Order: sequence, then structure tokens, then C-alpha cells
Amino acid sequence: MITLFGFGTGFGLPEISPFVTKTEVQLKMAGLDYRKEKAMPPASPKGQLPFIADDGETIADSTFIRAHIEGKYGFDFDAPLSLQARAQAWAFERMIEHHVYWALVGARWVDDANFNKGPAHFFDGAPDHMRDKMREDAQFRVAENYLLSGLGRHAPDEDVDLAIRSLFALSVQLGDKAYLMGDTPCGTDATAFGALAGILTPFFESPLRERAEKFENLTAYVDRMMLQYYPEFAWAPLQQAA
Repeated sequence: MITLFGFGTGFGLPEISPFVTKTEVQLKMAGLDYRKEKAMPPASPKGQLPFIADDGETIADSTFIRAHIEGKYGFDFDAPLSLQARAQAWAFERMIEHHVYWALVGARWVDDANFNKGPAHFFDGAPDHMRDKMREDAQFRVAENYLLSGLGRHAPDEDVDLAIRSLFALSVQLGDKAYLMGDTPCGTDATAFGALAGILTPFFESPLRERAEKFENLTAYVDRMMLQYYPEFAWAPLQQAA
């Protein structure tokens, strides 16, 4: 059986990390049995989550895990997309992971109120004399990566403006369809769902969330995906919450 290593539930989500969510949803899409264990990034070969263990083989990074599933188990996440649609799905996935995701990071880690409410608790189990320093160092490192991503170089309102343009693109692509690329889910839906749910969770307050909630088709999409892939999770429908 495949073992998926992730953070686990938190922040009002069935899985804290959008990348772990992506892999977990793709495992569900492929109909593969798996078990899930909690881990921290240093345990991964690439220093990040998720990673999986499968028959003695360890695969890290959600994109390479997807490739492993496709290669070993013969599951095509993008069936029945045309070659052009596959290229478009890949482009949207890159936009989500290299732009939208960093907006989520800014709202969750750089904003002091949200950091103290959420990520700061990752260090609750640290020794008393080290805890505050570990929290400070972690927030600084993430803020530095946010700066390097490009979004962090802009004023807070400007980075949200840029992120909303990407969410607008996703909203237009989704339209009134059930899924991003049509009537059936594809691999990129797992990516989009993980990032959008991370932004829209009611656990955090942010200008990014407030503006993202205005895309009614995206909030309805997250609600549908949550019901489909995490039916056991207590998720208040976003449109009702808004």
C-alpha cells in the first residue's frame, strides 16, 4: 500500500498543505489505496511535503508523485483531454503553483495575525527556551522565499491585485463547467482545489480571501470538490459562509 506523508488536518482544512492536498486528491482520482502519516519537511528527500513510499521506493514532490502514479499504475489524469487541452491544463497548473500559491503563503505566513493563529503553532512542541526563536526564524525564511518569488516585492495591496488576476483567469476558464477542463476532473483540478481551498478557508482573514470569495463559481467549485473528495470532512459551504 502507498503511504502518503503530509501535515494532516488543520486551519479548517482536511490537509494543511495545498501540495499534499493535490497528491491526496490525485490518489483518490486514481482509485489507489493509501494510508496517510504525519511528517515534517525535513523527513522528505527534498525537504518538502508531500512524499510517498511505494513498495520500498520513495518519491518526493507532488508533480513527480503524479508521474510515478501515471507510469506505475497506468492512470491518465488528463483523459480524455486533447493535446491542446493538456497543454492548457499544464499552463494553469504552473500558474497556480508558481503564482497563486505564493499569494496564499503571503496571507498565511507573512501576515502576523494569521501567522500567530496558524503556522506559529507548528512549534508548540518545541522546548520553551527555543520556541520563540524557532517561530521567528521560520517566519523570516518563508517571508524571504515570498520575496524571492516576486510577489513579496510588491506592496500588500499590489500583490493581492496580481493574485486576483490569476484567480480571474481560473474563474474564466472554469466558467459554468463542473471542472476546469470540462465535465470530468483532471490532474490540474487537484492542484486548483488545494490552492483555492487554502485561500478560502474561513480559518484565516485576509484581503486575498475577501476578494477571492467574490468569484462565485470558484467558491462553488471548492465546495463541490470538497464534497466529492473529502465527504467526511466538516466543511461549511463557502457560499453559505460568505
